[in-house]
Amino acid sequence: MLRPLLASKRMLAALAILLCLTLYSTARGQATAATPPPTAQDAINQISNTNFVANTLWTLIGGMLVFWMNAGFACLETGLCRRKNAVNILAKNFIVFAISSIAFWCVGFALMFGDGNSVVGHTGFFTNLLPYDAPKMPGASSLDWSNVSPAVKFFFELVFAGTAATIVSGAVAERIKFGMFMIFSFILVALVYPITGHWIWGGGWLSTLKAPFHDFAGSTVVHSVGGWAALAGVLLLGPRIGKYNSDGSVNPIPGHNMGLAALGCLILWLGWFGFNPGSTMTATVAAGHIAVTTNTAAAFGAVAATITAWAVLGKPDLSMILNGCLAGLVAITAPCAVVTIAGSAIIGAIAGALVVFSVLFWDKIKVDDPVGALSVHLVCGIFGTLCVGLFASPAVIPMQVTDAYCKPGLFYGGGGTQLISQLMGIGAVAATVFAISLVAWAVLKFTGGIRVSAAEEHEGLDIGEHGMEAYPGFATETGASEQV
Repeated sequence: MLRPLLASKRMLAALAILLCLTLYSTARGQATAATPPPTAQDAINQISNTNFVANTLWTLIGGMLVFWMNAGFACLETGLCRRKNAVNILAKNFIVFAISSIAFWCVGFALMFGDGNSVVGHTGFFTNLLPYDAPKMPGASSLDWSNVSPAVKFFFELVFAGTAATIVSGAVAERIKFGMFMIFSFILVALVYPITGHWIWGGGWLSTLKAPFHDFAGSTVVHSVGGWAALAGVLLLGPRIGKYNSDGSVNPIPGHNMGLAALGCLILWLGWFGFNPGSTMTATVAAGHIAVTTNTAAAFGAVAATITAWAVLGKPDLSMILNGCLAGLVAITAPCAVVTIAGSAIIGAIAGALVVFSVLFWDKIKVDDPVGALSVHLVCGIFGTLCVGLFASPAVIPMQVTDAYCKPGLFYGGGGTQLISQLMGIGAVAATVFAISLVAWAVLKFTGGIRVSAAEEHEGLDIGEHGMEAYPGFATETGASEQV
């Protein structure tokens, strides 16, 4: 009796399994029949989605590298200044990006990239970043060329705005009131930087010239703007106490930590690979070329500054070597996507030599710039922008991924058309930024004062402005550099 019962159970189990398999096979066949075969449009959509994700990730990584440049500026500026002001300089470099983030989100992005007229944008205040899964951002058509998530577009442009504000910090170091620096930083990122930026990157009048003004990653948009704003502040602040003698001679005020300064320069060098290649906003092979032109200019800038300082000053001054590297990086920022590798080497070498003579020039006319920011960012920013009109190569120009077309430079048979556009842009940005910044600094100076007291400057801004020291427990420095 037991065996027939087991046989019956086995037969029922087999029938159940067979039934399940039949039903599964039928359902699968019906599903397969209901799903149409893939089309060419399906393939195109899949490729587009993949490109969107790749471009978004590439641009996000580039933006993170640019953000990390804040650490480079903090280290560089702190190392090149006296230790009694170290906390103050670190605090400025930290708070400036927080202020920039707020100013750019509230006002700056709308003025720079919002739809408007040829002078300024007027849509997108308190920026709305939706939709997150499509490349187009409502009210900011000037960025439609980039197949990137709107949130990442905003973030990438934000870190550039923060860089412009950070440039001011070094030039006004060791005598500026912390609160007034914060206010000016907000004004710069909310109003000054976006207006001229709109002319160039936001679809404004400089981008619609017969030969559109070309500044691929910001020699003018970022660096010269920061430089002109800094120059206005330096002129109204005046030099540090004891920097210049009545006979015009200069009292050197050496930095307190050259190791920190060198580390800062290396961080900036790394960050520039996000600054320039990242500005493609596209995961493209052109980014590789831009990375090489960027690095080549930095290398030649550092070596040229070393040789020039050795010849002029008698010693290979480390601060000049560091600024020579940065000079090459600033100069190549505008033309990095349109010049050959050999062209980038020439640009970097000239910038490296130029920055040494520029530092000496500013001291000669008693314009006190503790870290050489005016020489690196203003002077070499102007030079790099001009280099587009001189070195733009017809063999490289087609690699561009933006809509801005650049004509060949003067040295490559293009005549002076592009050079004239570059000169027009430089002049317009210079006049606008310097004038507005001068007014802003003047208002701050005559309402609340922008400079600390002489006693506070002598004691150090760390104690006077922040009530703390960067190196507590160490003996107080002595010597002329600390007494001035």
